[in-house]
Amino acid sequence: MRGPRTDRGRLLLVLALVAAVTLFTATVPLLRDWFDLRVYYGTVHTWVHHGGRIYDYRVPGTTYGFTYPPFAAVGMLPMALVGLHLAIAASLLLNLAALAFVLRILAGPGWRRWGWYRWALALCGLALFEPLRDTFSFGQVNLILLALVLADCCLLRSGRGRWAGAGIGLAAAIKLTPALFIFMLLIGRKWRAAGIATAVALAATGLAAWADPRASRFYWTQALWDTSRVGRLDYVSNQSLQGVLARLGHPDKPLWAIVVLLTLAVWAWRTRKAVAASDWTAAFALTGLAACLVSPITWVHHLVWVLPSFVLLARAGHARIAGALYAVMCTSVVWLWFDDASGVDGFLGSNIYTWITLGLLLWLPAGQSRPERSPLSRIARVTAPAPSAASPATTAVSDQSSSGAVAAAIGTVLGPGRGRGLVRRASSEPTGSTRPAASKPQSSS
Repeated sequence: MRGPRTDRGRLLLVLALVAAVTLFTATVPLLRDWFDLRVYYGTVHTWVHHGGRIYDYRVPGTTYGFTYPPFAAVGMLPMALVGLHLAIAASLLLNLAALAFVLRILAGPGWRRWGWYRWALALCGLALFEPLRDTFSFGQVNLILLALVLADCCLLRSGRGRWAGAGIGLAAAIKLTPALFIFMLLIGRKWRAAGIATAVALAATGLAAWADPRASRFYWTQALWDTSRVGRLDYVSNQSLQGVLARLGHPDKPLWAIVVLLTLAVWAWRTRKAVAASDWTAAFALTGLAACLVSPITWVHHLVWVLPSFVLLARAGHARIAGALYAVMCTSVVWLWFDDASGVDGFLGSNIYTWITLGLLLWLPAGQSRPERSPLSRIARVTAPAPSAASPATTAVSDQSSSGAVAAAIGTVLGPGRGRGLVRRASSEPTGSTRPAASKPQSSS
């Protein structure tokens, strides 16, 4: 794909994309009014200032409360010192910093050579990605957890893994899903990193138990096993394998356990192949996919874990496939089956994000990494602008040595046209996207 040849043309294209992204986000998606952040904020303030219990708090007028392990509440204690608006601003800044860190890791050592144009294309593409939009507008912690985990990936990939595992352990103490990365370290025989991750997770959990023994006892003996506290399994935002089974009318645990075991077997086999080739980026990507699939509830905003997989797919020379799959996850298409997920179309359409995640787990190229090479280096040829007549040699060298930005690499096809026909009325549904509130709205976790 050839872009504009002049800086003026590139600037005009970026401005047009910014306008298109703004129009798209103003019509198709729904901003969530930082609902989850208000859950965190209210929980911490009730706990600290009013002597309330962490898991008893509910957002006024709703049934939604805190669902994370107690250490997450301990980590959010600084919110007790500030007002809600300052907490929202801090959440935005933290998520932006986490996103920048994630992009820096995925871009590799050549990130400085991307230039303003490719970074602008990347940000436009990322602004359309539904899980990312939801993470920001809910005030969620997904990006922060992804950054913590990818920090360990960077350490292992570079061979400087003395403290590798600390990020995974901290993420697992905040939310249980990243605990699967500890098993990935065991598969890769990174015993020290697995030990550090386990020790950090246990230490953080112990700190929370010391801070509030009653809350810890309640969470680990009751709240953890009660999925109804998080939401309804068959709700369309639940894009896990359990969600698929629930929408089919088969939410029974034995069947789900069999499906989970099969999925984990595939994940372990593919991850072993990746780590045998020292392809740690692929191992981390596969583990993020598997965690989303086997979790009982995976809301749409949890799917930020698939971002590394799109980068790897494009790196392997499948940029068009990556672009098409990425575009689907920008459209909020699953919400078309908000009211009725029956029939073949409902089975395929309402679970389409699950199918994408499962397909990536099965066919994502793994075990093909090459030393000292940026994960996106092979995509530069796809997105590099044509050399100008004035300086063809200089432009050609620059274009071949720099990586394409995430959005451009995956394809600049992520425009608002993908969302035609999805415009809906505003909703008070916390995990809703484009539909009116359900009679039993679901909590976001």
